Amino acid sequence: MMIDVIGVRSLGSYKLEIEFSDGTVGVRDFASVTGKSGPIAEPLKDSAYFARVFIEDGALTWPNGYDWDPIALHDEMKEAGLLRRADAAE
Repeated sequence: MMIDVIGVRSLGSYKLEIEFSDGTVGVRDFASVTGKSGPIAEPLKDSAYFARVFIEDGALTWPNGYDWDPIALHDEMKEAGLLRRADAAE
């Protein structure tokens, strides 16, 4: 099943609220990105830059082209118990 990110909201401190095309939503802490190395990951260590996340082709994406696979992200969040039905979020 194809799963895309259809909504994202920065909550500060590397936390994002993410809505998926299957009707689920959850909050994930991406602080681990500060431990990544390499030129494409380096800008993400700045929390203001990290907050510039947007959706492109169903994936979380940053201005430098860094992106996060939506299916892997969904599966990881589901496994960790971080997802709930979007209609239950209200």
